[in-house]
Amino acid sequence: MPRWVVTTFITCYLSAMGWGIVSHTLKIWNTVHPGMYFLVWDMFCGWSSHEIRFHLVAEGESGAYYDLAPAPWGAFEPFSGLARHHYDSLGNGLYRIANNTLRHTDHEPIRRILVFEETWSKKYNVPDYLWAHRFEEPKDPHRYYWQFMEYTPDGQLVRANPNFLSYHYSQAISDNPRLIGEYQGDRAMYAVRPVALGRRDTASSVRPESPAAY
Repeated sequence: MPRWVVTTFITCYLSAMGWGIVSHTLKIWNTVHPGMYFLVWDMFCGWSSHEIRFHLVAEGESGAYYDLAPAPWGAFEPFSGLARHHYDSLGNGLYRIANNTLRHTDHEPIRRILVFEETWSKKYNVPDYLWAHRFEEPKDPHRYYWQFMEYTPDGQLVRANPNFLSYHYSQAISDNPRLIGEYQGDRAMYAVRPVALGRRDTASSVRPESPAAY
């Protein structure tokens, strides 16, 4: 390959990346054209350090539990080998996936449909030989299970909890005395004139003033 082709490609690539950084930082022409999406798009938007899987479970009237995903006829895998219900991080379509399995299978009357979230750190996804090269500790994945949602058989949402990471993030914030102290110390103080709190006997007992005085 000629050297000028490589030089031109590197120059164009660095120029586009540089312009994207300037445009995204200074908010200059970052929305003038759909093509700017490729220059200012945040690649790691919403990226999490933990892997998440969802388990759809139905509880029958006898107390038995049924795994609803993947369905007996197989799972739809839009990307690689991961079933589609694992991509629904907000849970918008999980009931429809579970109900689709129930509608096409024989089972006892269902009492409720449960959605469980399984979470573990993504560092455990690396192969064993890379783990041994990178970490000194043994590879022992810790998986956490969390009830995410609960539905009635007809699709009524009974319970919706935040995801596992959001819940523990909020708990960590609320359990930090320093952050609580800063929050309470930075709350705005509203000053109210005493005359505004007292009883006005007549409409003319208080001279009208500017709204800002109250």
